[in-house]
Amino acid sequence: MPSAVGLPALAPRDIVRSGLCIGCGACVSRANSVASRMELDRYGQYQPTGSPEWLRRGSPEFARICPFSPYARNEDELAEWLFPGAGERDAAVGSFRSAYVGHVAEKDFRERGSSGGMVSWVLSELLRTGRIDAAVHVAAATDPQRERRFFRYRISRTENEIRAGAKSRYYPVELSEALMNIRSKPGRYAVVGVPCFIKAVQLLRTEDPVLRERICYTLGLFCGHMKSARFVESLAWQMGVTESEIQSVEFRLKAPDRPANWYTAQLTLRSGQTVRKDWWHLADGDWGAGFFQNPACNFCDDVVAETADIAFGDAWVEPYSSDGRGTNVVIVRSPEMERLMKTGIEQGRLRLKPVDARFVERTQAAGFRQRREGLAYRLCWPRPGLKPRKRVLPNSQGLPIRRKLIYRSRALITAWSHRVFLFARLIRRPGLYIRWARLALAIYHGLAYSRGRLGAMIDRWGH
Repeated sequence: MPSAVGLPALAPRDIVRSGLCIGCGACVSRANSVASRMELDRYGQYQPTGSPEWLRRGSPEFARICPFSPYARNEDELAEWLFPGAGERDAAVGSFRSAYVGHVAEKDFRERGSSGGMVSWVLSELLRTGRIDAAVHVAAATDPQRERRFFRYRISRTENEIRAGAKSRYYPVELSEALMNIRSKPGRYAVVGVPCFIKAVQLLRTEDPVLRERICYTLGLFCGHMKSARFVESLAWQMGVTESEIQSVEFRLKAPDRPANWYTAQLTLRSGQTVRKDWWHLADGDWGAGFFQNPACNFCDDVVAETADIAFGDAWVEPYSSDGRGTNVVIVRSPEMERLMKTGIEQGRLRLKPVDARFVERTQAAGFRQRREGLAYRLCWPRPGLKPRKRVLPNSQGLPIRRKLIYRSRALITAWSHRVFLFARLIRRPGLYIRWARLALAIYHGLAYSRGRLGAMIDRWGH
């Protein structure tokens, strides 16, 4: 794909100030200089930092590689380049050849993953068959207290290392160090990431022939939104421990005798003790409310990693959502990944059955509402800085008042959860944040789920 020309100069500071920085690290990896780096800000979100000159220096290249740049190629344009032979093009799930629902049948991939074990299996199979030399994926930090982070991108070169990175990570990470390592060490790599990170990788590959050659496969993860690092601190507060006591974090403790969508968080302490709590008992445990969400997620229109060779999510429909062993939805876009799936099925190593785009869309119904209907409404709101350019057009017509209030309340919870938590942290009063979060969640639930007199009143107000 040739590089676009004639784009305006855009600087990292422009994206950050507009609330469009997702913290992927693409800009820092491209700069490849001590003048720039990725750091967690006061809200626990990664942002580029470095010399004032670098932050404010605009360039057309940065405008092309930032995944939330209004001048970068969108997912449709990238998919046209990446998957020219894809059999279908769907408005919700993008270009694809096939889709499946199921799980891994061999070894204990399914048991060790949050869902059906498919991501670890594909990475391991790519490594076993010599298609790749290493996998770039998120894994737990070896010494989180020393590193001052609980998760990071890692380059794994053995199956054991790959499988140690299984399970969901609702924690901020960034790609700059991993991408610079790929440039410095020849080999064939597979990269795993959420939709905006995979988009960033693909945009970089359009500019960088070294990455284009060495990153041979991309594996996408369906995404609801990115959390800040403060979510782990909130878990600690609500379980009666301090962040400094934590050795490891598990966001989705698997229990085969409980439905897959009954999340339980577990913290393992440095003493060896474990503490856990079900998400529905957390003040900020309703994912849809948007606590600690990165602001850029309000302007994302990709739920299912449309630019990845293969993408994976959870099957949040019955009977799969009640199966505590976990079940994956899989979208296949590249010919080689399609062959890999068919071979695994034929050999009995994968238990997958074909599904259509509508089935996939139903499994992620809430995410698509948020990033189609909700995004169209949010794009109508006045905002400072850069104006996002999305495939969804601004539109607030015909949207019921209840839906508008839900989207407004989510945006407010997203913005104020960061601020209230920071204030409570500074004055060392965890209870202040927890009480606020419970009140905010009660209001959100009243808008989203109320029936009876309150629901009727809200609906009448809309008319």
